[in-house]
Amino acid sequence: MLRILMTGLALTASAGAASAEPARFSRFTYEGRSVERATSGPDQYRNPILLGYYPDPSVTRVGDDYYLVLSSFAHYPGLPIFHSKDLVNWTQIANAIDRPEQLDFTGRRVSEAVFAPDISYHAGTFYIVNTCVECRGNFVITAKDPKGPWSDPIWLPFEGIDPSIYWEGDRAYIVNNRAPNEPARYDGHRAIWVQEYDWRAGKMVGESTQLINGGVDIRQKPVWIEGPHIFRKDGWYYLTAAEGGTSVNHSQVAFRSKLLRGPFVPWSGNPILTQRDLADDRSDPVSAAGHAKLVQTQSGDWWATFLAVRPYGDDYYNIGRETFLLPVTWKDGWPTILPHRTRVPFVATRPKLPRQSAPRLPTSGDFGYVDEFDGSTLAMQWVGLRTPKTPVYRVSGGELLIDGAAPIGDQSGVPGFVGRRQQHHIATIGTTVRFAPQRDGDRAGLVAMQSDGSYLFFGITRLAGKPVIALYTRAKGTEQLVASTPLTGTAPVTLTLRADRGTMVADYSVGGVQRILAKDVDIRFLSTRMAGGFTGTIVGPYAWQQAKR
Repeated sequence: MLRILMTGLALTASAGAASAEPARFSRFTYEGRSVERATSGPDQYRNPILLGYYPDPSVTRVGDDYYLVLSSFAHYPGLPIFHSKDLVNWTQIANAIDRPEQLDFTGRRVSEAVFAPDISYHAGTFYIVNTCVECRGNFVITAKDPKGPWSDPIWLPFEGIDPSIYWEGDRAYIVNNRAPNEPARYDGHRAIWVQEYDWRAGKMVGESTQLINGGVDIRQKPVWIEGPHIFRKDGWYYLTAAEGGTSVNHSQVAFRSKLLRGPFVPWSGNPILTQRDLADDRSDPVSAAGHAKLVQTQSGDWWATFLAVRPYGDDYYNIGRETFLLPVTWKDGWPTILPHRTRVPFVATRPKLPRQSAPRLPTSGDFGYVDEFDGSTLAMQWVGLRTPKTPVYRVSGGELLIDGAAPIGDQSGVPGFVGRRQQHHIATIGTTVRFAPQRDGDRAGLVAMQSDGSYLFFGITRLAGKPVIALYTRAKGTEQLVASTPLTGTAPVTLTLRADRGTMVADYSVGGVQRILAKDVDIRFLSTRMAGGFTGTIVGPYAWQQAKR
């Protein structure tokens, strides 16, 4: 069974809520397919292994089991955790941040909060070390079971981002991105440091040592050395890290040393992974590859999870950074994920691991699903925005009920919104809603959201005293009305958004009659290139009523 969203959301609405009737959503549907056409054989798998907004993958193995944790920024619940037996088929088993008291995302922009987690295991306990950007910095949480519950944070005293834990025997060391031990020479000049972590006492001990200054070759002014991981093999300490920034110049680089505290020497053949050396006009591109973590299987093979994106043209992508998988080859004591000028493949040979059944909810390839809102809770794939102090929805009688909280776009509040990741550039997403707006501006329907300043609303609202079905967009400016049509009666309305890369069709159905409200809507403003930030588009039910204010 899918696990639950979080304690703070799926509860009865607060006693002080206004008496206005909530928006009632009776189902949510998703159907998606990839732009590229790829077919995998019986001994192959498809990339990405996690479609859509699942960036910064950190993988670890415990016996025959593999666990993966991803960034989630200011979405809540946060830090999704997946499990696999074969590195190909993944099932979400938890959200490590699922209680409001763990972290407070109040006031955080969508692309702030939890960045680049790392997961590891030692002596019967799982560890996630992470950064909460603009909310107290670096921390550790622990759990005996990766399904949770995960502990409240243990806050760490160092600055920077992207910490990970290296275990050596019974000792732990945290390696992360920090400022260099000199004045910055250029924008994006960072360094990699290591310091011992007393995991029993939950505190940093001993001296901090700078391992990498700037990157592979500081003379070339490398930017944003980050996402470091250390492991040991054949008497060498290896340090791999991302370099170049998480966009088209992204890459993964490798260093090694005979001593944990260096000196670390870069490989002459760096980077060990990138797509920046390929032609810009290639078809079905994969770009921005990097932020990898290597893992050794129980049979001795090495594999890497990493992030990359699949733009549909001119570096536009609406679905965020995704998780890919590739084998690691070793030559002359150095790892390589992909040779230079080699494209990330959409189909590759499976790891030599016991076969696992496909998950009930696929994470790769073309797929669809329906959520009927049965039961009393939502599945863990549903996320809202920022940490809720009071409930923003409830599930009852086969319906999702949203009274409305802060309006969408209000960074100081938590909107009455829950959504799912858009995982394909070609996607049909729908819901059925019943709602009677009481005042002009009241609204309920679907929101497709990239950030507080870049979103689309499609649904029922009231204009000049009359109920209408309307489509609004906001692209870092003032909200714009794209189209509207009168709505008569109180019958449920089925709303459908049909995305095809950078355009969208919005249609609706009332009483079995389907009509198009708007077509050829330019939705490139939902791309990372235009909206900015590090997330992907989240689509789902939303409601706001002025009576609640």
